[in-house]
Amino acid sequence: MDENQRNNSGVLFKSDRKEKPNHPDYRGSIVVDGNNYWISGWIKEGKNGKFMGLAVSPKDESYVSEKQPSKKIDDMDSDLPF
Repeated sequence: MDENQRNNSGVLFKSDRKEKPNHPDYRGSIVVDGNNYWISGWIKEGKNGKFMGLAVSPKDESYVSEKQPSKKIDDMDSDLPF
């Protein structure tokens, strides 16, 4: 857990990296039950007015790019020396 953040609390800051419409408007972090997460927020318009949609992902989660999928054993060269 981040020593500067209390358990079961988080922070959101206006994103300075928004380059595309689908990038989050706000970004930050949150700690829930001692686990660290990234949190993203999007300002949206609904039938009842504006609201913020949120998404969280574990800080330690490793992502695999869709452009570079992980290699499977079947994809490896068959000319291995063993």
